[in-house]
Amino acid sequence: MLEINGVTRRFGKTVAVNSVNLQIAEGEMVGVIGRSGAGKSTLLRMINRLVDTSEGAITFNDVVVTGLKGTALRRWNRDCAMIFQQFNLVPRLDVLTNVLLGRLNHRSTVKNLLGIYSREERIRSIAALERLDIAHTALQPAGTLSGGQQQRVAIARALMQEPKVILADEPIASLDPLNAKVVMDSLADINRREGITVITNLHTLDTARHYCSRIIGMAKGEVVFDGPPIALTANAVRKIYGADATGETVREDITSTAIKTPPPPVAARGLEPVLAG
Repeated sequence: MLEINGVTRRFGKTVAVNSVNLQIAEGEMVGVIGRSGAGKSTLLRMINRLVDTSEGAITFNDVVVTGLKGTALRRWNRDCAMIFQQFNLVPRLDVLTNVLLGRLNHRSTVKNLLGIYSREERIRSIAALERLDIAHTALQPAGTLSGGQQQRVAIARALMQEPKVILADEPIASLDPLNAKVVMDSLADINRREGITVITNLHTLDTARHYCSRIIGMAKGEVVFDGPPIALTANAVRKIYGADATGETVREDITSTAIKTPPPPVAARGLEPVLAG
């Protein structure tokens, strides 16, 4: 159980996250949605301890995460893998080495400095790449891959950590719809097959509805919705995203990344095209 109790984060006079209380059970697939600046990324970074809390506590299986230091903190960074929007790979290193970096907190400092990896670790890395259908890129520099491929490498690296929780911070924000689907399918498969808790920040309502069994909506640093996709009504969406310039609730299709089939040309529907002048 991951518990977030009264967590607040201030940056100067700005309150990025305000008194958030959540309980997330093992094996849940959770989508966190909201507008830019709602506090989604700050919340995930506090869970991973990339950002410290100003108030409140985060615990995991009765371990107070917010109080960890030294070796215990590195162990938590290993158990709580982070996937970023911009991949955070080392572009000049080959894909296989980038994936092997997921073992850093499992190994001695000497082995890490010398870059010595066991045969078993290499086999596991290749297996992770095969699972994500990118084993053929193993010897390519990571910087030569497409965005979708790089994000799958980042997921493979996270798997190598043997995490108990995966945090994905806008993992599909910079991807086209096809690659976004591949990445989300991969995260859902990991959640389903390994039972790993996955918490992912998303801008897209349709993606959250399709992949997540639970959706948390944030606005101005606060949780304003917490429930299953079916409970995400128009009123709930309005609380999360507010209204547009006309006062209307934000349309869900505006946030969509779904792959849509374009309509047939006008002439193909038996109508003559209208020609100008």
